[in-house]
Amino acid sequence: MIDLAEPKFQWGQPVQAVADLCNDGSYPDVAAEEILVRQGDTGEIVQVGTHVETNTFIYMVEFHKDRVVGCLEDEIAAVL
Repeated sequence: MIDLAEPKFQWGQPVQAVADLCNDGSYPDVAAEEILVRQGDTGEIVQVGTHVETNTFIYMVEFHKDRVVGCLEDEIAAVL
């Protein structure tokens, strides 16, 4: 069994995108590679999950009150 570290961010925590986040195909109603979230946009973590095969935390962040985007730790930063 692989032990996981603690997630860097927690549910309900405000965060901001540290780079533009583009559609990787997860949003069929949006063109491939179209920007979903711009660098500096803020949102709130609504769920924390784990990609089991890579032992990586994935943060579901609600941006713009209508779009939830899966983010890795290096794609977001805490809002102070």
